[in-house]
Amino acid sequence: MLIKRRRLMIAVAAVPGIAWAQSGRPLQELKDFRPVTPPQPSESGNKIEVVEFFQYSCPHCMSYDPVLQGWRKNLPADVEYRRVPISWDEKSVPHVRIYYTLEALGKTNELHSKVFEAIQVKRMSMLKPEEIADFMAAQGIDRKQWLDAYNSFSVGARANRAGQVWRAYKIDGTPSMAVDGKYVTAPSMAGSREASLVVLDSLVQRARTERKK
Repeated sequence: MLIKRRRLMIAVAAVPGIAWAQSGRPLQELKDFRPVTPPQPSESGNKIEVVEFFQYSCPHCMSYDPVLQGWRKNLPADVEYRRVPISWDEKSVPHVRIYYTLEALGKTNELHSKVFEAIQVKRMSMLKPEEIADFMAAQGIDRKQWLDAYNSFSVGARANRAGQVWRAYKIDGTPSMAVDGKYVTAPSMAGSREASLVVLDSLVQRARTERKK
């Protein structure tokens, strides 16, 4: 069942993944990655788009986040990176709105990891607007400014759009990564978080080659 997979996407031990990464073997479709059918439109224009699908309540997403931060430091100039937060049900939609409110206020880099920590380490539900606003006020964001943005039409529209996007990509577990609307991979497919970066690099290069044809 998809729900079980969502909950049980346990990362494989890092050692086999590193061994795979060092082996230099070609990528295997449906093992290291899967094609997106039909391919999805990119929002990055002429750049190769890499999309991170995550949820704030996912422990694997939290542990993957610093790995991805390191990878993004060396992102090529022709690659654009964006995140799509996922809510499997209506109850956790506030987590999606949190992410897009952070983006709207320019606070993503500063507070993205702190939201992970609040939910997973401090065990805050972060589901009620007042609780969320209290947390953000403690981080230095004006409470009214936060609530105005959180409840805005634009944040609501982006939250709705996020649901359309991950369903179009047929995402059934997090974290997952998409490349140029054509391919999806994940640490659970590659064998480890580290090996997934090798797969991502290979898929970016594949997308680059395909765009030149």
